[in-house]
Amino acid sequence: MVKLLIVDDEEIERRSMELILAKAFPDLAIREAKNGKVAVELARSFKPDLILMDIKMPGMNGLDAVEQIKKDGSTAKFIMVTAYDTFDYAKQAIKLGAKDYILKPSKVSEMITTVGHVIEQINAEKAAHAEQRKQKLHFQKSKRVIETDMVTQLLFDHVHDVHIDMLMDMLDIKSIGQMFVLVVLLPEGLENQYPAIVDRVKQEGNVWVGALYGRQFPVIVFRDEAKTYRSQAGAIIRNSLKAMERNMEQGWFVGIGDVYDSIDDIKKSYHQAVIALMDTARPMKYRFYADVPVGDNQCDRQLDKYRTKAFFDQVRLGEWDKITQKLTMLIQCYEKEAAPLQKAQQRILEMVWMIARILDEMNVQMEWKHIELHSRTYRQFVEEITLFLGRVKAKYIAYYHDLEVDSMQQVKQYIIAHSNEDISLDLLADQVGLSPIYISKMFKEKLGINYIDFLTECRIEKAKALLADPEKSIKEITFDSGYHDPNYFSKVFKRLTGVSPKAYREKILGTQHASH
Repeated sequence: MVKLLIVDDEEIERRSMELILAKAFPDLAIREAKNGKVAVELARSFKPDLILMDIKMPGMNGLDAVEQIKKDGSTAKFIMVTAYDTFDYAKQAIKLGAKDYILKPSKVSEMITTVGHVIEQINAEKAAHAEQRKQKLHFQKSKRVIETDMVTQLLFDHVHDVHIDMLMDMLDIKSIGQMFVLVVLLPEGLENQYPAIVDRVKQEGNVWVGALYGRQFPVIVFRDEAKTYRSQAGAIIRNSLKAMERNMEQGWFVGIGDVYDSIDDIKKSYHQAVIALMDTARPMKYRFYADVPVGDNQCDRQLDKYRTKAFFDQVRLGEWDKITQKLTMLIQCYEKEAAPLQKAQQRILEMVWMIARILDEMNVQMEWKHIELHSRTYRQFVEEITLFLGRVKAKYIAYYHDLEVDSMQQVKQYIIAHSNEDISLDLLADQVGLSPIYISKMFKEKLGINYIDFLTECRIEKAKALLADPEKSIKEITFDSGYHDPNYFSKVFKRLTGVSPKAYREKILGTQHASH
């Protein structure tokens, strides 16, 4: 609906214009103002799209009213209403940005035509703005999909360097300097707080937020050189998470990894953040990995060696025999050192807790209540842990029993068929009922190519075919290929083909003409 404000000091003029225009344009919402001062006030509250402004009025004249309304930030369009003896004022109004003018007296048909043209412009602009808002919203959703996938790929798999700078452009990351990872653990049953927390975290600066797996999600934080590492992490937690504490009550905790200079090392910070999550009963609701006590004997130092990416990957890939062997050797180490059984049990329970967090992130559903240990000797303890890990292994195998090459082929075919859509790891995982992280790792292992690389290749192949149609614009091909930004699409296309989309089109169309 277009809103129209008629401004004229003569009531009969206002009323006659309203009757004429209401009849010609039934959808108009019309208000009247008897002078320039009232017009300025009404423009603030009514927010008209179009103002018919009489120039010659007592007090504040039409030109002054136009200036004030524009100063107030109004985007209304103006049509000036002027008598023959004030025609020079109409010229000044045009300089102020008025779209047209109407002479008094004027024919009804001329008034309707003039107003009709401006209403058409307003409707066209409104439609364009609505489309832009729609595209912007779609683009923001697309960026969020890219962001969560990017975090998953960086922390759990490998992304080729060729993608990093393009994805940074897409996500408005200006440069990659120092960075670290937070892992947020939510209380049971309050996973629905995740979207609200993400919104707050993203207000705290340069961050990438990962997807929610189980009850936890990672955040890659790019260093703010104006703050210390600890103060930056503390501010994010305090402002973004503590604000939710009233709703979340107890049970949330944040682990914080060390700072690294290279994105290749960001996995280390993630693993450290998970380790820092271990003692969630602490009075502080967060812990830095740097504050995790270092072992003071040989067995504790061996335990520290197990808190590495290699161990994490063994859990993700289900290498339960190796895991059982490692934990058994650790128990035997404590026995040889004559450490109290209770200390060995506590250390092994820490490792079990880490296994629980890793399986949580993979959506492997298990009951991870407090494990009750009944063993009273080291031998019984070994048997108890071996039986427990055997149950975990059985659960894991049951969860992934259908993970075969066929599942990966199914994912591959889905990407080929839907490459022009917004495809995320979560969406792919839903297609085959598996964890997004496992899909990411197994796609590369089973098919020999990174999932992002494969999706990109599919999109560029589709774009190549579309570029053979001279009727399609580059912008249309951008959207039809699954991208939302022509500049980003062009960068990706040139990276993979060596030429821009325009140059590629000219080359293939020239070849086609030559063959004829």
